[in-house]
Amino acid sequence: MSPRDSARMLLAGPTGDFGEHQVRDLPQLLRAGDVLVFNDTRVIPAQLEGKRGEARIGATLHKRIDLRRWQAFVRNGKRLHEGDVIAFPAEVSATAEARHEDGSWTLAFHGDEPVEVLLERAGRMPLPPYIAGKRPTDEADKGDYQTMFAQKDGAVAAPTAALHFTPELIAGLEAAGIAREFLTLHVGAGTFLPVKADDTTDHQMHAEWGTITPEAAERLNAVRRAGGRVIAVGTTSLRLLESACREDGVIRPFSGDTSIFITPGYRFRAIDGLMTNFHLPKSTLFMLVSALMGLDRMQAVYAHAIATGYRFYSYGDSSLLLPQG
Repeated sequence: MSPRDSARMLLAGPTGDFGEHQVRDLPQLLRAGDVLVFNDTRVIPAQLEGKRGEARIGATLHKRIDLRRWQAFVRNGKRLHEGDVIAFPAEVSATAEARHEDGSWTLAFHGDEPVEVLLERAGRMPLPPYIAGKRPTDEADKGDYQTMFAQKDGAVAAPTAALHFTPELIAGLEAAGIAREFLTLHVGAGTFLPVKADDTTDHQMHAEWGTITPEAAERLNAVRRAGGRVIAVGTTSLRLLESACREDGVIRPFSGDTSIFITPGYRFRAIDGLMTNFHLPKSTLFMLVSALMGLDRMQAVYAHAIATGYRFYSYGDSSLLLPQG
């Protein structure tokens, strides 16, 4: 949607009626002294199509292991054996080093060039299938599927809640006394996988790497001490904030992997609200928002969104969820 901040936004407190707004109304929906927390990860062209002999192999990188090795979900992975070399376009190749229990593979890329450079040559943007369909990705996708804050290479899916922001909206937030803060969580494709286990405790979240600097952590704690609210922009920001927060409610600096899985019954410590798009009903992301607002309330939110024509998923409309009203 253009401009991006013209998307619809559904405001939901813990009870009562819903507020019908646009994202550009956000400065009027928050309070001076609040802070919005954004994920500044940048999506890389992480999808590759190649061959092992005559077998076609598709790979979606989802987590960096080291400078030359990535963990990847592989299509037609049964045709791979440890030590096989996959040839990708533009003279890019990788060795299939090891198969993991979840069916993914460790791919070790050949050569001396940074893997990100190789991906720019041979890869394509990892658009969700409901966006890409059967069409090839193009140059426009490289910009459309990035937030205005994207700086640090490593994500294979966009933190889509922040796609709605524009320079004009940021200026309006600044004028209203609403601060912004940044963290980095390199979003992996595993975040969006459906829950197939009958018992959610058996669902294994894929680890993702994230960081919160000491300076950012202190500024966020200062907002809380001054009576402001910490509003996560997107479930990726929320999950990293909760990973970095201890029982005392203080956000600590963080650097490392997180596989936090938030389900109903979880007690939130780091955040006071969430701006997020609308998710698949059986996804871990719907479980997260149900933990925040309560299952009955979120079912009512989604029923209202469906009845009034809100757009769902990555390029869809937005919601502002405030569990304390």
